[in-house]
Formats: sequence, C-alpha cells, structure tokens
Amino acid sequence: MRRRKVVYGIMMGVCLTLFVLAWTVVWRFSVTAALAMSVVAMIIPPFAVIVANWNVERHD
Repeated sequence: MRRRKVVYGIMMGVCLTLFVLAWTVVWRFSVTAALAMSVVAMIIPPFAVIVANWNVERHD
C-alpha cells in the first residue's frame, strides 16, 4: 500500500510540475510545447488513480 501511495504522489507531482512549468516558463518560448506538456499532464491523473487502486481487495 505504501509503495502505491508513493508512486501516486510522484505521478501527481510530475503532473503538477508539468502544468506549472508549461504555463510559467515554456509558453514564452513555444506555445505548442506548453500545450503538449499540458496534454501529457492531463493524461497522467487517470493512470495515477489506476496505480493507486491496483490490486485493492474489495469486500462486497
């Protein structure tokens, strides 16, 4: 469980970093690159949730 939380935190940290860098620094040089970084950052959260919930035992 701890490993999944760490991986989730890292993935979400990367996501946040991509958004912040894209729209504070990169957009000044290339709007296309900033948009590409934003698209990548938008794809990360669903995969982070999948990783966080991997092999969770469900008690019905």
